[in-house]
Amino acid sequence: MIDTILMHEPAIRLGVFTGVLAAMALWEIAAPRRPQRYSRRQRWPHNLMIVALDTLAVRLVFPLAAVGAALLAAEHGWGLFNTLASPGWLAILVSFVALDMAIYFQHRLFHAVPWFWRLHRMHHADLEFDVTTGLRFHPLEILISMVIKLAAVMALGAPMLAVLIFEVVLNATSMFNHGNVHLPAWLDRHLRRFVVTPEMHRVHHSIIPRETDSNFGFNLPWWDHLFGTYRAQPAAGHLDMTIGLEAFRDARALRLDRLLIQPFLDPSRHESDKTPRA
Repeated sequence: MIDTILMHEPAIRLGVFTGVLAAMALWEIAAPRRPQRYSRRQRWPHNLMIVALDTLAVRLVFPLAAVGAALLAAEHGWGLFNTLASPGWLAILVSFVALDMAIYFQHRLFHAVPWFWRLHRMHHADLEFDVTTGLRFHPLEILISMVIKLAAVMALGAPMLAVLIFEVVLNATSMFNHGNVHLPAWLDRHLRRFVVTPEMHRVHHSIIPRETDSNFGFNLPWWDHLFGTYRAQPAAGHLDMTIGLEAFRDARALRLDRLLIQPFLDPSRHESDKTPRA
């Protein structure tokens, strides 16, 4: 079974990625939540090229990635679930939830540590909020994130299947919760009990720092409630809130070359971006 999954892993990842991306793009056209000032033509080619660079970087530096780390840990008996006798389904479920909590704290770390924030702010500097924003991360951030994820996988002794499910679901929910899509209020109210919705995560992309430093969850919403970082709505409302960062308002900053060098630019003229995130 493991050999079969490994053989089809690239196809599984690519199939889910393209399917969710296409579905969200069509949903954004059919039922957008907010009017957009900057067109897809201005933003999407650059955001999608970042995805290609991120994928290439991970494959070059970590050829086996997180799934390989899970197999290595199992082979050597490393990690919690490789030393405990527990049902397979329980190991998968607990590993999924634990990895999601690790990603929540990683996200907070990238806001709190100034140099990590320099990398992560590229994600926040998008001047619109849509499905491709959920894919837009600096390659150096992706590599650091992968190191943290590998450590979590090996410490847990997470089953390979749990890691694959987690990564596929996380990628899909990141596209979903960054979608510029309309959800009925009653549906959003029920959904956000179990998954981070676009209405919940959009608050995190507000230009107001106290809103930027809230709603850190990407997949499960429970950590924000549990650790006091949940904010239900933006102060200005979803239609009137400003997306992005004060330091990067020029449309030229949406270009691929500017995205790649952004961590090395000095935004010191803006006090809000000098302040470490909390």
